[in-house]
Amino acid sequence: MTASTERVAIVTGASRGIGRAIALRLAAAGLRVVCVARGTNAAETVDVIRGRGHQAESHGVDVTDAEAVEHLVADVLARHGRIDVLVSNAGITRDQLMLRMKRADWDAVLATNLTASFTWCQAVLKPMIRQRAGRIIAISSVVGQMGNAGQANYAASKAGLIGFCKSLAREVASRQVTVNVVAPGLVESDMTRAIAEAAKADWASQIPLGRMGTPEDIAAAVGFLASDDASYITGQVLAVNGGMYM
Repeated sequence: MTASTERVAIVTGASRGIGRAIALRLAAAGLRVVCVARGTNAAETVDVIRGRGHQAESHGVDVTDAEAVEHLVADVLARHGRIDVLVSNAGITRDQLMLRMKRADWDAVLATNLTASFTWCQAVLKPMIRQRAGRIIAISSVVGQMGNAGQANYAASKAGLIGFCKSLAREVASRQVTVNVVAPGLVESDMTRAIAEAAKADWASQIPLGRMGTPEDIAAAVGFLASDDASYITGQVLAVNGGMYM
């Protein structure tokens, strides 16, 4: 295996919304982007990236399948010789009040939103440590910082990411691998489009900047943390929420 000079990024949950915006941003910055999603869902993102003259590839992987994750990481290393950036973005919701929440919905959210990040990080750490360079960026949520009724499972998973990343950052800093978190607030997405307009207006009224965020707002923060400009930043939570939580 011969390491190339082309930087390689893996982005999970890259099929739409925040994940797609992140993949487009990193590709525009000159990275080869490995877009990961279930089935063939990331193929459209790759088509857009290639249409803009950048490098990308798509892989259908269930992020909760540890064996599949490890196999993909090994394959990327075999073909490209390096992994420079991991963006752990894949996430799901299974909202319900605690009294009614099913254990299966708790387990599913924690497995996808938190445990999968453990699997991905463990898989990419060896090549990053060997390179003495790497960027790990996890996508948390304002809900993981302030909580939200009906989202105990989601809040626990996103708060867990913060503690996980701060601990990991301390472990790998001496190897010049940085680990940071981006915590979005309310963002325009397929998920929020399903919310009634009146409810969205109520949410927006709680945001000092007076608007919902966009996937591009989050991608800009990730792009910064993945860049050389952020080489002295690790163990931090970058809140991109319009002032919703301070």
